[in-house]
Amino acid sequence: MGGFYLRDVPRFTGQAEHALDDKGRLVVPARFRERLGPGFIVTIAQPDPCLALYPSSTWDAVCERLESASRKDERYRRFVRHLSAHTEEAQCDAQGRLVIPPKLRAYAGIVREVVTIGTLTRVEVWAKERLGETAPPEDEAVAFSAELGLY
Repeated sequence: MGGFYLRDVPRFTGQAEHALDDKGRLVVPARFRERLGPGFIVTIAQPDPCLALYPSSTWDAVCERLESASRKDERYRRFVRHLSAHTEEAQCDAQGRLVIPPKLRAYAGIVREVVTIGTLTRVEVWAKERLGETAPPEDEAVAFSAELGLY
């Protein structure tokens, strides 16, 4: 299965560090909240050990892609079942906070310190200690940029 193409969807860039409060709430940066919209999706971001926040329009495209795959395949059914069990509809409260459900915090290893990163079509939410180094080695970045035709 190849990638999918989305038109007219919000793009996310930038990074911010946060701490969850005692109730497991994350203050979502205003620039991300605006693009996510009033209702959005929080889910796991396999294969990475983090969470992803998707605007509803982007999530709809992901679901369409999944729905177009063969349901006869047992791997498909297991994957969709696992993904769906770890996906929640969400919204921020009036203070811009998102309650991250305990099972999603456990999946991502989020205890207190988190980093949110805009990754074009979604916002990733990482446990700070799991994030590690996000930048690729310089030679890899140059080679991949050339491969993509970015320069």
